[in-house]
Amino acid sequence: MIRTHILPCHLPREEADALNLESGRIYSQVLVTHWRAYRNNRHWLSQYGAMGLNDWYNQESPRKLHAHTTDAAQQGFYKACTTTRALRKEGIDAKYPYHRQRFRTTIWKTSALKRSGVILTLSNARGSSKIDIALPESLRSCLRILEVRLVFEKRSRKYFWHLVAEDGQKPKDPPGDNLVSVDLGEIHPAVVGDEVESVLITCRELRHEKQGHAKRLASLKSALSRKEKNSNRYRKLIRTQSRLKGQHLRVVRDMEHKISRAIVDVAVERQAGTLVVGDVRDIADKVALGKKTNQKISQWSHGKIRSYLTYKAEAEGIQVELQDEAYTTQTCPQCGHRHKPRGRVYRCPACRFQSHRDVVGQINILSAFKYGEPGKIPAPQIIKHRIPHNLRVMRRCRDAGQVDILPVARGLPLREAAGL
Repeated sequence: MIRTHILPCHLPREEADALNLESGRIYSQVLVTHWRAYRNNRHWLSQYGAMGLNDWYNQESPRKLHAHTTDAAQQGFYKACTTTRALRKEGIDAKYPYHRQRFRTTIWKTSALKRSGVILTLSNARGSSKIDIALPESLRSCLRILEVRLVFEKRSRKYFWHLVAEDGQKPKDPPGDNLVSVDLGEIHPAVVGDEVESVLITCRELRHEKQGHAKRLASLKSALSRKEKNSNRYRKLIRTQSRLKGQHLRVVRDMEHKISRAIVDVAVERQAGTLVVGDVRDIADKVALGKKTNQKISQWSHGKIRSYLTYKAEAEGIQVELQDEAYTTQTCPQCGHRHKPRGRVYRCPACRFQSHRDVVGQINILSAFKYGEPGKIPAPQIIKHRIPHNLRVMRRCRDAGQVDILPVARGLPLREAAGL
């Protein structure tokens, strides 16, 4: 399997800037040459034609990058053109790249890499110094390094190495042939389960971190609006803002990886062969739900969680499918009556069924995938809560094992089920 590993870069800032400046110059030169030929002669240059033409232009100038690293910078423009054509075929109004790039990520291919023990050496042009990277313990047993990128993160204003490595491992055999569904949520990141058991993946800390970060940014922007632009205080606040964004990005990414791992772990426990995920990709399109709700929807990182759990599930041999979520949280799994709930508890006015709202959505996603419509599978009787990342309950058991049998099995309100 191929994975990307992120390592801190210890190169001097001037040296790292010079490498990405050279990659940006090469990319911009290809872009300008291509559009100039198209504008003057109405001729669309091929990738190899443009690369040969730019090599001829630069034959007298001194080289800084390895020949194949230069090729990667030149090919970046035509890869973007290929992506644009694919988007246009899908009906998306995408534009071809036409902006020059001053800085661009520098890419070293396999031919520019040499591994000697725990040291990975990156080659540059003849006469330029090589770059040595000490491999961490987790990468010393990998089969080979396919690619290395020098990436500048704008939010943290730091350089990082992105190492694309192949570990030689193959995906596992599926743990079973069971169907397991996942309902992604903004309050609870996910509910995953089958017809017998549902597990709520709760991580309120993720929501708290996003809301707190939005408040911190708002106070910084308010302070920036009162400062003179480019003053010392203004620049200090800009650096603080970038540092906070970088820290927030790393914290959120860590939580999202833990959440996706917890989802896949539950799927393996339930012996899943197929993982059905609710499709919420268009949830934020043309929304007008008020200032606070719109902010919550825009901060919901369902796409990243879905991408993380997809490659983790494929490594376990589980196939991932998307399912439309239409009316899954409104349809009663007991009688099929459609009712729009308020709050986190679903109460059916027709049959007095009661359960967690997200559990209803999870089982109806499974019903829609299996039978074509929600409401065909009764809600599971066993409901558990799992907290993959929460500092306040680290000393507790990760799986609470809470079983809500009475309210679900009998369809009674909680007060009646408790004998009150």
